[in-house]
Amino acid sequence: MTLFLLVLVAVLVFEFINGFHDTANSIATVVSTKVLTPRQAILMAATVDLLGALIMGTSVAKTIGAGLVDVSAITMPAVLCALLGAIFWNLLTWWLGLPSSSSHALIGGLCGAAIAATHGNWSVLHWSVRDAAGHAYGLWPKVVMPMLIAPCAGFLVAAIVMAFLYFVLKRVRPHIINMIFGKLQVLSAAWMGFSHGSNDAQKGMGVVTLALCTATAGGVFDGLPSWLSFLHTPKMEVHTWVIVLCGATMACGTATGGWRIIKTMGHKMVKLQPINGFAAETTAAMVIVSATHFGVPLSTTHVISTSIMGVGAAKRFSAVKWGVAGRIVWAWVLTLPTTCLVGFGLMRLAHMLFTF
Repeated sequence: MTLFLLVLVAVLVFEFINGFHDTANSIATVVSTKVLTPRQAILMAATVDLLGALIMGTSVAKTIGAGLVDVSAITMPAVLCALLGAIFWNLLTWWLGLPSSSSHALIGGLCGAAIAATHGNWSVLHWSVRDAAGHAYGLWPKVVMPMLIAPCAGFLVAAIVMAFLYFVLKRVRPHIINMIFGKLQVLSAAWMGFSHGSNDAQKGMGVVTLALCTATAGGVFDGLPSWLSFLHTPKMEVHTWVIVLCGATMACGTATGGWRIIKTMGHKMVKLQPINGFAAETTAAMVIVSATHFGVPLSTTHVISTSIMGVGAAKRFSAVKWGVAGRIVWAWVLTLPTTCLVGFGLMRLAHMLFTF
């Protein structure tokens, strides 16, 4: 029971860090264009993040909990090591001001810990599998392929949307455009925050549910008083209390802000106007909400970052500071393998120090 409580605390720490680490995803552009003050933007983001977590179902949570690794091979220490690996990477990239993917950090940690827990058995990972209904799940269709496609989609769609707006509004005076899109950007930022909550909060839900299933199967909850019967989770079903707990924790993290990453995304990469922020946020929100609907644990960071690059490139290619963009891309590339190695190493260390 103690180990389960440690896992639960680690999940909440991860969700809280996810909130302030990925705050920039939804409010960097609206802050950099001065449409909202930082305080107003964070309050709005925290509110819509929570709404997204509560409203958009649990398909992503089920993918994280059961669609990527063999649940029967997962132990409670493996879940804890996966979370510690993800927390380590999130804190490191936050300190460096790099917008990396909390989703991929968690997935990498989970895969590494699962391999170590089974003593190097790579078959514990679901690469590409179909269920009884013929739906594909696993690392390739749910993680790797979206990791390649979604950023490209964000860049291309944002560039097209921005080019279209430039064409339609080319005869309109700049101050009128700024006035109109200053108001519209509040809506696009809210939608971006909602989409972030709908996808990212579910990752923590999936890990809590995985831990509950593992603890139930291991008899951890046997003998508990009846008022704790809600902990028993014999199958991958996300309880309402898990949804509320994870959503509220991430909203609290969002409310603390993530100024280092906001500065990188909102100021260092592309100089943004309200119309640019509107195009980037609208594009990213569309991509993320679509991914959530299909149960894909998408990197919201990847999508909004490339959408910002896309709106900058639509103006002129040199408008994007590609040196900063290159540092961001390197953080993306390194996230999965690094967290996988950290999760693997922590699990091997746990095997050496403890008997379980």
